Amino acid sequence: MTSTEPGSGSAAADRDPGWDYAPAPESTQVEIAPTQGCWIDGAETPFDPARALPSENPATGEELYRVVDGGAGEVADAVAAARAALPLWAGLAGLERGKILFRVARRLQERAREFAVMETLDGGKAIRESRDFDVPAAAQHFFYHAGWADKLEYAFPGRRVAPIGVCGQIVPWNFPLMMAAWKIAPALACGNTVVLKPAETTSLTALRLAALMSEAGVPPGVVNVVSGGPATGAALVRHPDLDKVAFTGSTEVGRQIARSLAGSGCALTLELGGKSAQIVCEDADLDQAVEGVVRGIYFNQGHVCSAGSRLLVQESVMEVVLDKLQRRMRQLRVGDPLDKNTDVGAIHSAAQLDRVQAAVRCAEVEGAQRVVPLPTDLPARGHWFTPCFFRGVQPNHSLARQEVFGPVLAVMSFRTVDEALARANDSSYGLAAGVWTDKGSKMFHLARELRVGVVWCNSYNRFDAASPFGGNKESGFGREGGRHGLP
Repeated sequence: MTSTEPGSGSAAADRDPGWDYAPAPESTQVEIAPTQGCWIDGAETPFDPARALPSENPATGEELYRVVDGGAGEVADAVAAARAALPLWAGLAGLERGKILFRVARRLQERAREFAVMETLDGGKAIRESRDFDVPAAAQHFFYHAGWADKLEYAFPGRRVAPIGVCGQIVPWNFPLMMAAWKIAPALACGNTVVLKPAETTSLTALRLAALMSEAGVPPGVVNVVSGGPATGAALVRHPDLDKVAFTGSTEVGRQIARSLAGSGCALTLELGGKSAQIVCEDADLDQAVEGVVRGIYFNQGHVCSAGSRLLVQESVMEVVLDKLQRRMRQLRVGDPLDKNTDVGAIHSAAQLDRVQAAVRCAEVEGAQRVVPLPTDLPARGHWFTPCFFRGVQPNHSLARQEVFGPVLAVMSFRTVDEALARANDSSYGLAAGVWTDKGSKMFHLARELRVGVVWCNSYNRFDAASPFGGNKESGFGREGGRHGLP
């Protein structure tokens, strides 16, 4: 079932020719200003055309809007505003802070379709992902942490509860809205104030969220958003008046931040890259496991740190699993992200597409076999990549060790549970893993021995605001979400 409309993808040769998906475009209309200033002290700052950064729609390659490339001046103003607002916000009764955060969550729900469309236009992910996960998860974080605001003194017996102070927060391009909510909501619930730096290519929903929060009653200066590139992030991290930095992004940048803050007394949380393994045992429900694998790596274009990009399958069921995987992948629809039938949207940027293609070429040179169950005809405009997986991947191959951040799966086999553990743990990363088995004892044994921050059992990439998330080794340190993530 396919659409013949340009940009909606096609796979007619692999599906029943008696079926055809008509285009189902998202009908919600969203107004996006062509220029976006920073959000500092409760208002949008003037746009400076001399310091403009373009942001494009990945599905078309066309410019969507421009943001200010904020510098040290904007960062200083934002931190000063956050510092000035700290006594008022920290002094507010927890119950009142909770009421405001609850209003933010409700406003976000009321405008869910608007935010979903903006997220899809800005990042290229399918509207079904933005609509069904990103926006609801963002609202959930505000709802959940609103409930913590008046209970903090009971959560940590024997400890004095007080805000840390001004929090500098940097979020990546793959989940701009959810990551912003993920960091802002707990900080505000605990009485802190925030300066957020979104990715320069996906600043839209963070800026719109700051405006929404102001409408919901968050006082000026409590939440500030400074757009800009890497230099803006570096200026924020180096600012001497921050009490905490929370960063989500690449391991390389995380190392630089850790070195920059070493010995400064500024608290730090890092959520970095991953090369997460999914272990499929011979006794697992194989259909359920294949569905989890597909959703863990392809539905989000592989644009997630915890993507299950290494698939370890027990040798006795390898061919069965790969046959099921190919048949399931043939049902994926690649194309227009705003079409509700689309499963896999566009790659975020031309630069990211180049990195994915380079990883694929390297894997082929090293001897792995690329399998592409889907047709390779893609829209002519925009940044597109056909989902694939590689057989014959060895533990020393780059595809088994380096993060790709694209819809590319490395498949390896194992014979025993101990071998599966050895291969899964043979990584410099330690963010997440998935275990698929029908045996409870085996499940808990694997979960206990995997050296990662998060293990999903018979599921994958399931998130909840009440559950802490974070990694080990080169995937960072600290936790976000749940009681453990309260700053």
